[in-house]
Amino acid sequence: MADREVLTWELFGSASRELATEIAEDGFEPDLILSIARGGLFVAGALGYALAVKNLHVMNVEFYTGIDQRLDLPVMLPPVPQAVDLAGATVLVADDVADTGATLKLVRDFCADHVAEVRCAVIYQKPHSEVDCDYVWRRTDRWINFPWSTEPPVVRRRAQVLDA
Repeated sequence: MADREVLTWELFGSASRELATEIAEDGFEPDLILSIARGGLFVAGALGYALAVKNLHVMNVEFYTGIDQRLDLPVMLPPVPQAVDLAGATVLVADDVADTGATLKLVRDFCADHVAEVRCAVIYQKPHSEVDCDYVWRRTDRWINFPWSTEPPVVRRRAQVLDA
């Protein structure tokens, strides 16, 4: 485990609260939080409560296929939010990690033509991320064990992706 960053549920609670405090102290007041599923769902929910933002949206983007294994490019999966639902909004994109940054870039660029402003918040950012997030709790170059993906699923599915 020395080569991994370990985030426990308790530490996630502290991390998300600190991240929300950083956003609030910066004066950024999002109209909605756009979560990148799956890991971003936890971050978006925690930030939504801490920042008193009830309007949460979800984008499902497939990129990782295993530990440090990815598709060539991230792919948006349906249902994709309608641009009209984002029009003119101040948007906070939430995810668990900016690793390569490709997923965040895809979502941020999708929003850019439709929203008033878009900023990104993550628990972790890696040094090689092509997106420099606006709000980051911690920077690391290690693989991260998140509390929601450390244990294997309780079911087996065809083409199941573990630890990603």
